[in-house]
Amino acid sequence: MKKSVPMESASAFIDQKIKELGDWRGKMFAKVRGIIHQADPEIVEEWKWVKPTNPGTPVFSHGGIVCTGETYKSVVKLTFAKGAALKDPAGLFNSGLDGNVRRAIDIHEGDKIDEAALKDLIRAAVALNLKGQNKQKPKPKPRRASSKQAD
Repeated sequence: MKKSVPMESASAFIDQKIKELGDWRGKMFAKVRGIIHQADPEIVEEWKWVKPTNPGTPVFSHGGIVCTGETYKSVVKLTFAKGAALKDPAGLFNSGLDGNVRRAIDIHEGDKIDEAALKDLIRAAVALNLKGQNKQKPKPKPRRASSKQAD
């Protein structure tokens, strides 16, 4: 069964994950997390998809998922939920380029982050989420009176 952690606990889980890493990945994840919050102070941290085989995934949301932040043996990965729909003039996306929806940024040890470009990407993802929320639902068509007459 997949679960989400309450929002107030999610930040503590992320803090703990960064602390447990204790190497360049923890420092990089902490830096990226800071950039995300600088880009949009209304970002909400979540911890999702907890199951017996997975301790969970840090998620950054505003009007929907903006991106997830994951750490692997040799990479810190930011996966943008709707990345394929975002313009990426700085070419930050370097993973998941064949997907129809998601795009990811793999950050390796020693990589420099283009902070301005990453902030632009975060803001664009938030704008896309909020735009999707503001769409008006089509009004139901009025029913035509039945041509059958009651006896």
